[in-house]
Amino acid sequence: MKPITLLLISGSLRAGSSNAAALTTASALAPDSVVVRFFERMGELPHFNPDLEQTSVPEPVRDLRAQLAAADAVLISTPEYAGALPGSFKNLLDWTVGEGLYQKPIGYLNASPHEGGAERTYQMLRVVLGYVNADLVEAACVRAPVRRDAVDAQQQVTDPAVRETIRAAVAALVEHARRILVHKQRDEAEHADHDA
Repeated sequence: MKPITLLLISGSLRAGSSNAAALTTASALAPDSVVVRFFERMGELPHFNPDLEQTSVPEPVRDLRAQLAAADAVLISTPEYAGALPGSFKNLLDWTVGEGLYQKPIGYLNASPHEGGAERTYQMLRVVLGYVNADLVEAACVRAPVRRDAVDAQQQVTDPAVRETIRAAVAALVEHARRILVHKQRDEAEHADHDA
């Protein structure tokens, strides 16, 4: 059984963001059998322009799509900005329409420390993920409120309850992706036997 590859994407470009801390914690709490990668080039993505699809897809976009293609699941954490998805993160999502998130298992960590914080943003995210036909794993879509004073020097969340919420979300996402992988490998083996 090949290891599950989990791609982590923060919707914030800010250094030391609560969203990055939530994802860093997710990486630390992921099962040993999981390969964790971060997509860290959101700031390099050009403004979405469909014309570029017909001429030359920019290298950061190709890298994003390659990392998504290699991932068995994706975990997102994004802040809310001006009552909506941050523009840079929405731009990233626009580049995945038609290629990247189709039927990909997705989870998210709402790291807002405020009650009801970022709810509209995650409602918008769910709409976008619906349009791209992503596989939204409900057990991996959670509120994991991260307070600034509960993040250590390694950018990990220290609150035990929040850490457990994050751990459980990662476990649910990985288990869902593993079931899909097992089913796919079983189908491939059956087809190989049939062709032989």
